[in-house]
Amino acid sequence: MRNDVIYRIRFHGRGGQGIKTASRILGSAFFSEGFEVQDAPLYGAERRGAPIFAYVRAARRTINERGVITRPNLVVVVDDTLVAVPAAGVLKGCGADTVLLVHSHESAEVWQRRTQAKGPILTLPAIGTERGEGATLAHIGAVCAGAAARLLGVIARESLEAAICSELGGQGEAAVATNLAGALKAFDLMEGHAGCVRPAQGEAPYEWVRPDWLPVPFEEACISAPAVHAGATSVEVRTGLWRTLRPVIDYDRCNRCAWICSTYCPDSAIRIDEQGYPQIDLDHCKGCMICVAQCPAHAIEAVAEHAAQLDERAEAQP
Repeated sequence: MRNDVIYRIRFHGRGGQGIKTASRILGSAFFSEGFEVQDAPLYGAERRGAPIFAYVRAARRTINERGVITRPNLVVVVDDTLVAVPAAGVLKGCGADTVLLVHSHESAEVWQRRTQAKGPILTLPAIGTERGEGATLAHIGAVCAGAAARLLGVIARESLEAAICSELGGQGEAAVATNLAGALKAFDLMEGHAGCVRPAQGEAPYEWVRPDWLPVPFEEACISAPAVHAGATSVEVRTGLWRTLRPVIDYDRCNRCAWICSTYCPDSAIRIDEQGYPQIDLDHCKGCMICVAQCPAHAIEAVAEHAAQLDERAEAQP
């Protein structure tokens, strides 16, 4: 196989079906075969039943692509109800060279009529959804990963087994055994189509167009201009208003090792006065209490903000 080719695979399913696990299994199997690999999921709100997808890239060279796959070589549909959901984007970027594998009771001819896909469509019988056989599969995604491995034609059965044992080992021997049986069954079912997925050869993963730049004039300004004097702070933004706890320094206990608290303060809200004592800028101190945790002399105490304000008002009264 040429060194400049790359496999791009997408898994589509719903939360709770093991889509993320499927991509990790396939990625681990690729890695065992000596490939450079990327695998990652993409989803919104983490809830069971929500549409998600995961992708895998694999190549014999360093992979410089990033982001989601827009021109897949293989699309694996774990839940066939997603095909009719436009937002799921199951068919996005599919071309004549994209193999579509649908985990479904329906035939490939039915899905060809429904999708009008340009590329070949294969169906994987719904392993694990029948009563009695494989109904305890923790991840139906493992089954689809097994089928995908066979379609790619570059992953050995032993590499698939090792990947499943590695990725699902934390779930116990029973879960590993059940998922392994389902994945290997799917691997064997796809034997007649082994190697049907062809990797892309030297083509760009997406069309790139140089953007047109629109200049936005910026007037000379004073107050409205950025005035950042330290990381993540600004003179005009009173971030001290966010505070619920206030750091209070007991100067009788302070050793004047102020470089510690002032260095650890993430907003540079602690300065050192002429005598070497730390002074807290309460207008910009957010109350993270890092200085309290880092003070070796325990000279800084966390005080509830409302209590500190009451003390200030009491002191201000004649």
